[in-house]
Amino acid sequence: MTNILLETKNLNVSVEGKHILKDFSLQIPRGEVHALMGRNGSGKTSLANVLMGHPRYQIESGEILFKGQVINDLSPEERAKLRIFLSFQYPVAIPGVSLAHFLRTAVRAVRGQELSAKELRQLIQDEAKALDVPDSFMTRSINEGFSGGEKKKLETLQLRLLQPELAILDETDSGLDIDALRLIANRIENIRSENRSILLITHYQRLLDYIQPDRVHVMLNGRIAKSGDKTLAKELEERGYEWIEKEAA
Repeated sequence: MTNILLETKNLNVSVEGKHILKDFSLQIPRGEVHALMGRNGSGKTSLANVLMGHPRYQIESGEILFKGQVINDLSPEERAKLRIFLSFQYPVAIPGVSLAHFLRTAVRAVRGQELSAKELRQLIQDEAKALDVPDSFMTRSINEGFSGGEKKKLETLQLRLLQPELAILDETDSGLDIDALRLIANRIENIRSENRSILLITHYQRLLDYIQPDRVHVMLNGRIAKSGDKTLAKELEERGYEWIEKEAA
């Protein structure tokens, strides 16, 4: 079994004729948390969507490998069944579909028959309680009328229930007050294991105070401009991105 869970090799991607990822290469070993930082428009969210198989993005060349398997042509549903999870920066509302129904259906689709109906109900109740998600939310339509912070809690609830091998978390910290940030970060930190990897996309050091990354990457113009350990994030907080741009130039 390879130690590299996710690898991108010289990935070139376009959307609506615009070249957004440029010879993008990255390796994430099993059990590691990698933080991806960078200015708006650098390609971070585009990368997350490409890794999950969003059909709007066209892979021009290069490969995405998950557990050594090329997944370029797999649908988002097929990737989810491989245990890849994406937490969206802006979760969408799905009117008419209750949260409880969605969670049960998603867990069954991804985890199969790992849990009995009774075990699944109890797991949902326990995880919702741990995230301060009220019981009343279960009968409401997904993300309809929820605040930004509530939506991020529901995304984290899905993460906890689906138990992916690769979790791609796109700005999970946005819209959260300090108490909600601490709570959600704690629940994410608790899923760390030697067989699960996390790609954490964020603008700010504050999330990395709670979830300690093994590696930090800085994205610039569709490629990784610099990588380092967790001290790189602190340096970015103090100095901004201009010095990275000068080094890259």
